[in-house]
Amino acid sequence: MRLLHVMLRVVDLERSIHFYEHCMGMRLLRRKDYPKGRFTLAFLGYGDESTETALELTHNWDKSEYSLGTAYGHIAIQVPDVYAACDEIQKKGGEISRAPGPMAESETILAFVRDPDGYLVELLQRD
Repeated sequence: MRLLHVMLRVVDLERSIHFYEHCMGMRLLRRKDYPKGRFTLAFLGYGDESTETALELTHNWDKSEYSLGTAYGHIAIQVPDVYAACDEIQKKGGEISRAPGPMAESETILAFVRDPDGYLVELLQRD
C-alpha cells in the first residue's frame, strides 16, 4: 500500500497553484476540467506520482468559500533548513503562521505556513 494523494478544496485554483509552485517549490503534475461535474482537479508534487505522494487541489466552480472546520490539522513537508525555507517563503509572499524554532518539549525544528485558503502546512527539519 502507498499514500497516493491528499486533497484540499480551494476557492481560487490559480492562486493556490501559484502558492504551491512558487512558495512551496512543488510543480504542477497534471490538471483536468470536469465540465459536467463543474469542477477542476490539479495535482502538484515534488516528484513523479508513480513513486511520490501528490497534493490534489479540487476547485468546485460554483463554490466561493469553505469552512475549514475543526477536524483538519495540517499537511507536513520535510525541508533541509526550516529557517531558510521560511525566509524564502516570506520573500515570495507566503504567510508564516508559526515562526521557525524548536517544538515545545522537543528538539524538533518546525514552522507553520498558511496557504491562500487558510490550510496549515507544517515545515519539518529532519537531519
